[in-house]
Amino acid sequence: MAQITTITTSRETEIAQTARLRLLAVSAEESIKNEKVKPFFEPPDTLYSMKDIHDAIPKHCFERNSLLSFGYMLRDFAMVFSLMWLAATFIPGIENNYLRKVVWVAYSFLQGCFFTGLWELAHECGHGALSPKKWINNSMGMLMHSFLLVPYHSWRFTHSTHHKTTNNIEKDIAFVPDIKEDWIAKRKSRDWFMKMLELVEDMPIAVMLELLGHQLIAWPVYLIINNFALPRMAAISWWKRSHFYFGGDGPNFKLANSKDIIISDLGIAAALSVLYASVQLFGKWNVMLLYGFPYLWTNHWILTITFLQHTDFSIPYYPTRTWTFLRGAASTVDRDFGFIGRVLFHGAIETHVLHHHASRIPFYHAIEATKAIRGVMGVHYQSDFETPYLWAFWKNRRACMFVEEVDKGSDIYFFSRESKQDAMKG
Repeated sequence: MAQITTITTSRETEIAQTARLRLLAVSAEESIKNEKVKPFFEPPDTLYSMKDIHDAIPKHCFERNSLLSFGYMLRDFAMVFSLMWLAATFIPGIENNYLRKVVWVAYSFLQGCFFTGLWELAHECGHGALSPKKWINNSMGMLMHSFLLVPYHSWRFTHSTHHKTTNNIEKDIAFVPDIKEDWIAKRKSRDWFMKMLELVEDMPIAVMLELLGHQLIAWPVYLIINNFALPRMAAISWWKRSHFYFGGDGPNFKLANSKDIIISDLGIAAALSVLYASVQLFGKWNVMLLYGFPYLWTNHWILTITFLQHTDFSIPYYPTRTWTFLRGAASTVDRDFGFIGRVLFHGAIETHVLHHHASRIPFYHAIEATKAIRGVMGVHYQSDFETPYLWAFWKNRRACMFVEEVDKGSDIYFFSRESKQDAMKG
């Protein structure tokens, strides 16, 4: 099978390419000390076009091999069920109680990585990237996403909206930041209880507890009630915003989508039935150990990956009047997560910029295609291969709070380095 290799660039080349745009993420404590810095910024569509991007990519990178893609799916499922069998067979026999717990934790982490690999393959199927045949993409995607309790078609539709509106602060649906003025207004309108929580929200223990809850349950909650909904959805009942709603009168889906949504719901029902039967056969705790904890790890990875792909001081946001597809596609970030990212997660972390420009390129051609478009994009290719992945997540979660215009009237927004305290004073 094709192998994904590391993008290798020298430190000097990276700095030279990104010197005009990069505003490296810093921790909240560091950002308080720093003065706000305005990056020099010229929108990418003044320098190149989508045609330039596509012309630069070798033609064979667009080729989708159904057999190769099916082989990757089989490989990932084989790793999942082999590891599950090994864990169920050997871990209970470990006599030392502490060692047994440590091995279970290690199992859940590794299995969560394998689950996430399946999730990423299903995501590619939703874009039609693994096969030239629609029914093959949808069949594979349904199988993998249903196994992970994701309504395949429903999420495919809403994810398409994200790709069509990336970094449009009025229409995007994935980790859309508040404009500074809106952020301040929300905090000032909080009730007394929320204002009391503000007194402790920056304490490390409070940050960790909030982050833990978010990473474990925010993904399934989003699927059920779409709590990341835009203000235009706020007045709509949660069940009509849900990824499981097939009535056709909600904000996310048309009546023509109802058949696919029902199929997705049936896939989830089938997966839940298998889990219920497994509980009856093996017991609740065993199912939690073998499937439940890895599933929670998967929730964590999906949110972490998506957040870091679309949250950084270096990328701009636009209102509708200045947004274009090309500007949105360039407003994403490639990072490096080593073997886990390149192999287990199929390069989703390392090649996301390319993915937003040409989402039907399969992951096994994405590294080559990424190298090709970097020459066209120049300084607009955003990456951070230096900051350790999880450290970048921690820093950006704490420091990237709201966006503001680079220059008044420009309608181009970047994350501000201003601290919460200074923002509220201003």
